[in-house]
Amino acid sequence: MPAGKKLYFASDFHLGARSYKSSRQREERIIRWLDAIKVDASEIFLLGDVFDFWFEYKTVVPKGYIRFLGKLAELTDSGIKLYLFKGNHDMWMFDYFVTELNASIISDELVIERSGKIFYLHHGDGLGPGDKKYKFLKKIFRSPLCQWLFGLIPPDLGIGIANNWSKKSRTKGVRTLPERRYEHGWLITHAKELLRSAHYDYFIFGHKHLPLEKEISPNSRYVNLGEWINYNTYAVFDGTSLELKYFEKPE
Repeated sequence: MPAGKKLYFASDFHLGARSYKSSRQREERIIRWLDAIKVDASEIFLLGDVFDFWFEYKTVVPKGYIRFLGKLAELTDSGIKLYLFKGNHDMWMFDYFVTELNASIISDELVIERSGKIFYLHHGDGLGPGDKKYKFLKKIFRSPLCQWLFGLIPPDLGIGIANNWSKKSRTKGVRTLPERRYEHGWLITHAKELLRSAHYDYFIFGHKHLPLEKEISPNSRYVNLGEWINYNTYAVFDGTSLELKYFEKPE
């Protein structure tokens, strides 16, 4: 890592979720965060569900998010490396962000080493034991045939159907805080299994919408990035240690 530079990690912006007004307010908050970190960021990792839904037709992409995308273009043009992970809500990213933003699109896990620390990065969906129904659906949605068939649906109809599906999926997953604490268990189990065959200093995930730091072995930590609807959480690595932080922390 260049001297004085840092790595930044965030997940689950869910731009487009809820009302247009709330999504725009979230977009503006995210842009303030990007402006705050651009002075020392060398790489930015956005670990999935950046959008509540995303599909790239050959000549059409979902409208909106122009300020956010413009800010990302500004950062990548300045030399900051950008990684966009596919989440369960925006798994249908193809080459638009590669062409327009020079971003790297990550379909599954990414393992990196920086300053002698090894990071395992993944959105977090479909990992660990359980959730067999979703794992089956993920294989279908990720298949080229499914993507080709969806691409035949006119954009207004296709995006409308997908937005409705996304809304129902998000509503179905709403639970109170005590009920949701167990949800990290599958990801922690997955991380511990990986440690049986290789060492990782940090496992960083999104998906669970609940920020959490947990030591899972004497030299390994599990970090969940939470989300930006309620928490505005992100992680930063300064070359020595990783810290989970809040931006404009909610009251």
